[in-house]
Amino acid sequence: MNWQLYFYGLAAISTLSFAGWLMSLVRKNVTHVDSLWSLFLAVAAYSYALNAEVFNARIYLMLFLVTLWAIRLSAYLTWRNWGPHEDHRYAAIRKNNAPQFWLKSLYIVFGLQALLAWIISLPLLGVATSAHGTLTLLDVSGALLFTFGFVWQTVADWQLSLFKADPSHRGQVLRSGLWRYSRHPNYFGESCIWWGFYLIALAAGAWWSVVSPILMTLLLLKVSGVALLEKDIAERRPDYANYRQQTNAFLPWWPKK
Repeated sequence: MNWQLYFYGLAAISTLSFAGWLMSLVRKNVTHVDSLWSLFLAVAAYSYALNAEVFNARIYLMLFLVTLWAIRLSAYLTWRNWGPHEDHRYAAIRKNNAPQFWLKSLYIVFGLQALLAWIISLPLLGVATSAHGTLTLLDVSGALLFTFGFVWQTVADWQLSLFKADPSHRGQVLRSGLWRYSRHPNYFGESCIWWGFYLIALAAGAWWSVVSPILMTLLLLKVSGVALLEKDIAERRPDYANYRQQTNAFLPWWPKK
């Protein structure tokens, strides 16, 4: 593991995170940190690649995939969260950390997410430090898993956007499309994306980067994903309790009767 290269990634992520924090002081809103999340990983990837000893096919593959994922996710979240109102999750954090939230947000919002992104970027580091760049079947498998997760997540986001755009669906629960088989198909897709990156890193010999997809999956299931979203969703959507009993939270499967 190249520690110098790894800290280059931390510097790149920290710079973007600090800029995002300064923007939050102007906007009095930290919601745009969601839009920065995928960009944290993208700037880390480019930092690793540009400072790598050699450029090879595996690095080009990694940069293409991470750029595709980062731009799509950042653009979608920016569009979804556009407006003056702060996301209810961050509004609750702001309320619980008043009156110095403007300062605390530097480390409990922007700093924390930057740190998590740095850890999760390990497969990207592993690819950039690979001794050989000849693509193997493992690389192809990783790219295919990434593609599956990317398409799955994109379709799930699109279906949810269409559902929310209809005023008659207010307070209702989406039960069709991919949401028929999983309560959080977008999170499942995200997990597949990072296991895909790990397979590519594994092809480069970076077995130690397995902490990244494990951490990402745990975050999606137990911290910032399923657990946080479902904490109070039943209060806003009464039918969600029934949906929860019938449908898997994460892994897609046929609904229970």
